Amino acid sequence: MSAHQISSKRIRQLVTCAAAVFLLFGLRLIDVQAVQAGGYTARANSELLNSSILLAPRGTITDINGVQLARSVAAINIVVDQVQIADPLKSATLAAPYLSMKVSELLPLLTGTKRYQIIAKQVQPEVWNTLNAALLAYNTSIIKTPGGLAKRMLGFYSERSYVRDYPTGTLAASLIGEINASGVGAGGIESSLDSTLAGVNGRYLFANGAGTIIPGSQEILTQARAGTGVQLTIDRDIQWVAQDAISAAVKKAHALSGTVVVMDPKTGAILAQASAPTFDPKKPIKDIAVLRNPAVTDAYEPGSVGKIITYSAAMEEGKITPQSVLTIPYELKVGGTVFHDHESHPTQQLTATGALAVSSNTGAIKVGEMISSDTLYSYLHKFGIGQVTGSHLPGETQGILHPVSAWSATSAPTIAFGQGYSLTALQATSVFATIANDGVRVTPNVVAGYFDPSGNFTPSKPAQTNRVISASTAQQMRLMMESVVGPNGTAAEAAIPGYRVAGKTGTAMRANGTGGYSGYTASFIGFAPADVPRYVVSVVVQAPQGQHFGGLVAAPVFKKVMSFVLQTKHIAPTAPSKISYPLTEAALKATNASH
Repeated sequence: MSAHQISSKRIRQLVTCAAAVFLLFGLRLIDVQAVQAGGYTARANSELLNSSILLAPRGTITDINGVQLARSVAAINIVVDQVQIADPLKSATLAAPYLSMKVSELLPLLTGTKRYQIIAKQVQPEVWNTLNAALLAYNTSIIKTPGGLAKRMLGFYSERSYVRDYPTGTLAASLIGEINASGVGAGGIESSLDSTLAGVNGRYLFANGAGTIIPGSQEILTQARAGTGVQLTIDRDIQWVAQDAISAAVKKAHALSGTVVVMDPKTGAILAQASAPTFDPKKPIKDIAVLRNPAVTDAYEPGSVGKIITYSAAMEEGKITPQSVLTIPYELKVGGTVFHDHESHPTQQLTATGALAVSSNTGAIKVGEMISSDTLYSYLHKFGIGQVTGSHLPGETQGILHPVSAWSATSAPTIAFGQGYSLTALQATSVFATIANDGVRVTPNVVAGYFDPSGNFTPSKPAQTNRVISASTAQQMRLMMESVVGPNGTAAEAAIPGYRVAGKTGTAMRANGTGGYSGYTASFIGFAPADVPRYVVSVVVQAPQGQHFGGLVAAPVFKKVMSFVLQTKHIAPTAPSKISYPLTEAALKATNASH
């Protein structure tokens, strides 16, 4: 074979080998870019990309004027990817001081195979900044040593978070509630409207390098959606006065607790709902019992304020008028039990108005005897006793109203003067609001409306209404109730100079939960101006020590709160009444004789 032939053969072999090599490279390229592309992408993602939660802010809660009562404030969550942490003990030792944690507390959170583990929730930004600076300093120093690249502390990340803030502190705490460690509403509006207030979290991807997020690598997978805001009917200023007044009264009386409710009888809107003692939602809760809202969770026997229902029922049924004369003994035996008034007195001849003004128990029993038990029960039910108000506040109890079939021989007389059944402060307020609203019961409500993250406001639907008694009966009852606040009534302490005020005191024996009674419930509920009522204020004080009459313990709180409401709402006094019902038979005869 010639030299030329040998050379040509070698060239062909080299070309063939080169072609084979290029073919192999081509096939490998196809395999990498097409066949195994998904696998390599997944591997790259697992090694370089992390997925994290994009937290959504919770909706704001405001008062009727837009004052913020609860809001979400930006904070930082510190999270780790446990897979990236090569030496959990060393990492915990370095990080623990910056997180105000013990190494023993932090170590379990850094150990494992979780790709997402929160180690510090809702911390101030400077906490993360100082920790991150320490991690970067360590990694910078260690990378200069042999094998340092593999010894870096990786896996610590920060993410946007929110902390729930309550700017007004203890004000309306029992109404608003708070959120728990999981970010879920616990008590109050935070609980009952949790699904509305809670936003929807999103998710995002990010690439990590040297333990930190690579700038520009973030990719939002699902955008976070902020929660819906809630505007309450509460007026912060009125709430503050109510809170201050009931707190002072509870302290002065060494009482167990107290509650104030302020309501607009025409709309059912609650302007204030204050309780004492209260709690600070900014501080850790040691006993979840403090989260309850006494205005709707605590049922009690109303005592003499319940006489309003008895008198209204008898008047609506045509059995009495404000000037009907009643024989009022100190004691009255019914069903084998002797009932009596709170103070000894000779047998009196009082009008129905007079019997109500002095809060006679025997008088209420006599009025109750004019109607059947079924009729009395029906009016109690129509006034809302034994059923929730419809306010949708969490933990609301319906109270206790036994069916007539379960009544004993003493049930009717006992119920007639306000014992033997139980209600809540909100139910009691609703009863008086019905009288104030010409006999129409309006469902109490505390939510004025909702505003979306863009600020668009949607008002709540109008409250439901139901007629309970006629306007004529309601108007006559209001005139009768004015005598309670007069100089001869039981609540002179509730009078407000220049205004016509109507109301009723209550001093009830307090059920002790074991079938007996221990202590008292002192209350006063009233409205003003009496002829054209604008607002109802209810005051309940549980287990006051020493003085326990509603006219002395609760009426002064009513006066302070109602005076402020009338002033701040610019309600002008109305003209004195041209009608005044006599309180005694003698006064009635004298009035008739003069005409």
